[in-house]
Amino acid sequence: MNDDDLPRSEREDPGEEFRHLLLGLASAAILTAAAFMMAVAKPFPARWMLIGLGALALVQIAAQFRFFLHVDLKKSHRDDLQLVLFAGLVIALMVGGSIWILFNQHARMG
Repeated sequence: MNDDDLPRSEREDPGEEFRHLLLGLASAAILTAAAFMMAVAKPFPARWMLIGLGALALVQIAAQFRFFLHVDLKKSHRDDLQLVLFAGLVIALMVGGSIWILFNQHARMG
């Protein structure tokens, strides 16, 4: 497959790709440092800390998908996005079902 067969978004030059990866690395490092600082400094009550850490985790996931997996909303990448969303749905169903079963068993034991 030559470069002419690929969509424009897939035909990045190596310098552009390297800058894209560096931007991803910087955003991942900043988000990770912010989460660690929030966990260590505890600037908010526990409920707000949980919400803040969850929000930082979601932004971190979005950054990982965008910068390292190259999953975005462009037409050429929709299949990749659908695959990731379906895998997330299957994992959520498995984890949610397992938690449901464990809580059900806990209620029956008590």
